[in-house]
Amino acid sequence: MTSPMAAADPESFVRSQTAIEAPSLIPELRLHLATEVIPLWQATEADLEAIGLPPPYWAFAWAGGQGLARYLLDQPEVVAGRRVLDFAAGSGVAGLAAARAGAAAVEASEIDAFALAALKLNAALNGLALTVRSDDLVGRDEGWAVVLAGDVCYERPMAERVFAWLRSLAARGALVLLGDPGRTYLPKAGLERITAYGVRTSRELEDSDLRNAVVWRVLG
Repeated sequence: MTSPMAAADPESFVRSQTAIEAPSLIPELRLHLATEVIPLWQATEADLEAIGLPPPYWAFAWAGGQGLARYLLDQPEVVAGRRVLDFAAGSGVAGLAAARAGAAAVEASEIDAFALAALKLNAALNGLALTVRSDDLVGRDEGWAVVLAGDVCYERPMAERVFAWLRSLAARGALVLLGDPGRTYLPKAGLERITAYGVRTSRELEDSDLRNAVVWRVLG
């Protein structure tokens, strides 16, 4: 797939291991994404560990993030003129949609160096401004007006930790939006359904060719 030396440069790695495509639900944006014809798509976790790489979540436009992005592009008043955080941003699809919809400022947080590189490349590709954050923001409150979280409920420890934090932000008045296509650890309470979108996906990534991405408002 690549050499350890090549993987040491995250930006070059992202460029070489992806193609520029529009996510299925978001034709307004183009992203550096892995596709069926790119080795990164077929790589197993063992392959990635062999060259010291974490799973490339940033290389796919997951359904929850696409649902958030579609909602913001269709309802730009939700973020227009407001300060937005895209938490665990991955490819940045939700944060970029917020920027395209007229947010005053968008911060996108990730802790994976390759995701950080992808965020910067995707922002430049679309001519949009993102402030990329590499620190763990869980438990912190920097006054964001809107907080976006897509596909964060796939592991129990993360889902529980993050959701408690999101509820605390909602309790003090932030609009907190969660995009989720029915992940196992989606909380059963503390959510208000806003809308849903059918997102075309692949059985290489999901258990269906179509996922129902629900946009939820997190209640305080």
